[in-house]
Amino acid sequence: MDVLVARIGKPHGIKGEVTVQLFTDAPEARFDAGGTFRVEGAAVTELTVAKARWNKDILIIAFEQVSDRNQAETLRGAQLFIDTAGAQDDDDDAWYEHELVGLDARVDGESVGKVTALRTMAVQDLLVVELPGGHEALVPFVADIVPEVNPKGGYIVIVPPAGLFDLNTPGSNQAPDDGDDVDAAAAVEHEATPGEARG
Repeated sequence: MDVLVARIGKPHGIKGEVTVQLFTDAPEARFDAGGTFRVEGAAVTELTVAKARWNKDILIIAFEQVSDRNQAETLRGAQLFIDTAGAQDDDDDAWYEHELVGLDARVDGESVGKVTALRTMAVQDLLVVELPGGHEALVPFVADIVPEVNPKGGYIVIVPPAGLFDLNTPGSNQAPDDGDDVDAAAAVEHEATPGEARG
């Protein structure tokens, strides 16, 4: 199954590098030199990583097929996919968003809502849980708060800190941008397990 791992943002510098908005919690593994992606939304259908580096919390990628800023500009908005059937995960507790969406969220054995999304953040991942009435809560995807993920059983177990479902609402944390606020001229720069980055 093909899984979206990143969306290309604006060019960075003049040598063809680009910023990316990540949808994976294991960027170091996914964007290792030699990593190849299927591309949607650009003239090219495949891109291979030449090198990757961080500029603060924005990942900057150089692709073998892209040598200058003009070529990089043509990739803006393109989506990068990997085939998870061929992907090797070192962590048995790594989860993709498509494996989590739709799972029942349970507290003390009682259903409190459904998982609707996984937000990959710089510090930790967040599960978006739709509660009764349509309200959404953002649940830190860490072992202390989400001790069990059971896709076969169709549920996750949440041990919420006091007030989690009341206070931790969308708007308090925002999804990472694609690096468009990084000044290209001035800037020089997990399948996730609970408690670590996921992808």
